[in-house]
Amino acid sequence: MREFSLPALYEVPADGNLTDLIHRNAAQHPDVPVIARKRGSRWEDVTATAFLGEVRAAAKGLIAAGVQPGDRVGLMSRTRYEWTLLDFAIWSAGAVTVPVYETSSPEQIAWILGDSGAVGCFGETAVHEAAVESVRDRLPELKHIWQIEGGAVEHLRSEGAHLTDGEVDERSAMASADSPATIVYTSGTTGRPKGCVLTHRNFFAECGNIVERLRPLFRTGDASVLLFLPVAHVFGRLVEIASVLAPIKLGHVADITNLTDELASFRPTMVLGVPRVFEKVYNSARAKAQADGKGKIFDKAADTAIAYSRALDTPSGPSLGLKFKHKVFDRLVFSKLRTVLGGRGEYAISGGAPLGERLGHFYRGIGFTVLEGYGLTESCAATSFNPWDRQKIGTVGQPLPGSVVRIADDGEVLLHGEHLFAGYWGNEAATAEAMSDGWFHTGDIGTLDEDGYLAITGRKKEIIVTAGGKNVAPAVIEDRIRAHALIAECMVVGDGRPFVGALITLDEEFLPRWAEDHGKPAGVTPAELAQDPELLAAVQQAVEDGNAAVSKAESVRKFRILPSQFTEESGHVTPSLKLKRNVVAKDYAHEIEAIYSA
Repeated sequence: MREFSLPALYEVPADGNLTDLIHRNAAQHPDVPVIARKRGSRWEDVTATAFLGEVRAAAKGLIAAGVQPGDRVGLMSRTRYEWTLLDFAIWSAGAVTVPVYETSSPEQIAWILGDSGAVGCFGETAVHEAAVESVRDRLPELKHIWQIEGGAVEHLRSEGAHLTDGEVDERSAMASADSPATIVYTSGTTGRPKGCVLTHRNFFAECGNIVERLRPLFRTGDASVLLFLPVAHVFGRLVEIASVLAPIKLGHVADITNLTDELASFRPTMVLGVPRVFEKVYNSARAKAQADGKGKIFDKAADTAIAYSRALDTPSGPSLGLKFKHKVFDRLVFSKLRTVLGGRGEYAISGGAPLGERLGHFYRGIGFTVLEGYGLTESCAATSFNPWDRQKIGTVGQPLPGSVVRIADDGEVLLHGEHLFAGYWGNEAATAEAMSDGWFHTGDIGTLDEDGYLAITGRKKEIIVTAGGKNVAPAVIEDRIRAHALIAECMVVGDGRPFVGALITLDEEFLPRWAEDHGKPAGVTPAELAQDPELLAAVQQAVEDGNAAVSKAESVRKFRILPSQFTEESGHVTPSLKLKRNVVAKDYAHEIEAIYSA
């Protein structure tokens, strides 16, 4: 199939903007908790009425500070309650939010705030405030810097106390559906980030149709979601706004070091995350079972879960014997895994990278279905996702209701719909290139099946052509290799080379456990283990698992283990954890040469 669409399930308001949602919630659900705020070790509910009051108070302070309709205001912070509060306060002042990743360098901060012409910026900590101050002389339009942990919200409340609610509401009503809501700067694997202008209409079309298609997951007064993704990323923003639109209770977590503890205390009914989160939960559970001498039981349980899930897709369904084994393992293993994920949830939504078919079947088999989706900043997050009642594991689902997916002659995925961005800020040439012929060109290669389910097979610009003329899509094998507990990242190489190779980094969080289980010295480093026979054998097994998904010509023949993981600080990944392939290839050119000269 070359093109597929679904009718819209949600009608975007002819006028109005996202602030209408918090007014509607206060009117229709005044006492329903729409947000939970962490106070020490306890979660404190914030009702729809109380949240509207807090937003108004902060918006008054912005208006008093001179923020005008259409002005841009930067927001640099980890995921926390104040992010959502200030996002809606900025909109309520008639302004436009410009997210800045809290890990951004001064150079990146200067570019984003300067390019957008921001008149003010919130920083979470004194460190963030200092980073913005360090480039202030390059930002002539920047008049204000507020520090969240330095009392910014209280300051705004005090400064705007003389304004009335009516004055704020009048300002809130100024933006139309087609006014910019935010300018999200793409992480950029090459060159300077481009500012994607997303309108209020884009978010209404995106979040409204997702909530309606997944309505059983968005039950007002009962459902809840714990947001631990960066809200500076469009996926995190989707979670925020969809939760308010539904509405369901929204919680925020800034530090995911102890994510399982946070899930246990908040007990969400739904989890939204990236594949790495679900991989780590699986790998940690398996490693713990092995450490407790129950590794064989866990592996049998995992195989049963996967077989059970696969059987669900057959006409006859699971056999009686498989049902019995599944019931036994549900009591012994699966129920405990669901408890790790909060204990109340049945569904999760995953995006940002492929989850992998095996892991998808594993989670559905344990009673915690992970619905995969796909999207970009330019598509306001998800442009396709699996419906809760008709999931096809191994695909990223059907198009967002009200939108169209088309596959071009060269396999590129093209998009059309109300959820697509208004353009790149101040960059008409780039906008025209991305939106040629009225379709957004994603740069991704994919296919549509007979039911309109999309599968992504790679990036158009990342296709490797070996010396033998074989076209290789790196994502397929990279995702399979990276699913191994020991592997942090994998980058396939081989453009113009005689065969396919790979650069591999080790998961520094999992490595100590592996080293202890295999009798290695305490504190051993990835660099020290790079030539360890047992570790090389384990990595080789991961590579062979990946090779099983592709043809012989596409398989990895040789690999090199690098001394450390790719990080944003090292410049090898973007804030959304996408590989900067050109940077990795340049910095590890010697290692790549070694693959082909050894």
